[in-house]
Amino acid sequence: MKIYVGNLPFTADENSVRELFAQHGTVESVSLITDRDTGRPRGFGFVQMPNADAQRAIQNLNGKQMGGRPLRVNEAQERERGGGGGGPRGPKRW
Repeated sequence: MKIYVGNLPFTADENSVRELFAQHGTVESVSLITDRDTGRPRGFGFVQMPNADAQRAIQNLNGKQMGGRPLRVNEAQERERGGGGGGPRGPKRW
């Protein structure tokens, strides 16, 4: 199961997140999201764990403090794929 982890302190790294979640089961992968332009952490990421371990981690870690910030931990929702950019759709009218 893929878990969303939000409100991470900007000092968090993959190892610290892995150690935190490993207390609740097997961690298959950790992916922290960075800004594509600056390379700085964006304060959220994803952890992959087996279902039972993931459920336990969500229950125990949601709201837990890390680096002075309460974590937001829940099951990741699949994001709808769509065009980015936020501009108008359809043919350009110049």
